Amino acid sequence: MSVGVLLMTHEAVGQALISAAHHVMPRLPLRVAAVEIPPESDPDAMRQLTVRHARELDTGDGVLVLADLYGATPCNIGLSLGALGVHLHCVSGLNLPMLLRVLNYAEKPLDELAEIAASGGRGGIFIDHA
Repeated sequence: MSVGVLLMTHEAVGQALISAAHHVMPRLPLRVAAVEIPPESDPDAMRQLTVRHARELDTGDGVLVLADLYGATPCNIGLSLGALGVHLHCVSGLNLPMLLRVLNYAEKPLDELAEIAASGGRGGIFIDHA
């Protein structure tokens, strides 16, 4: 079982998160790619680029789309992939703890991995009252 992971982000965010994940885990256990949506880009053109990436990542177990901001263009493009035949779950609010948690549970199926992503993202947030 191997879910593909597609980061859908605003410009420069996705690759930075992948780079940080490589710092923590030199060998990533899942296939991970990022599509960064530049300002003023054509959403239809970006959707076509994104669907190609998603299909390359999907080896039959689906694609987990991790979006940086719910309701923003990157998230909306990621969500639209389902209508183009991509088997996916989308989780928004992407942060490094979310990505690392997903990579630490690489053997899990798509449905469960989406829940793990959301839990990991929330669990990585702390308030220090020092």
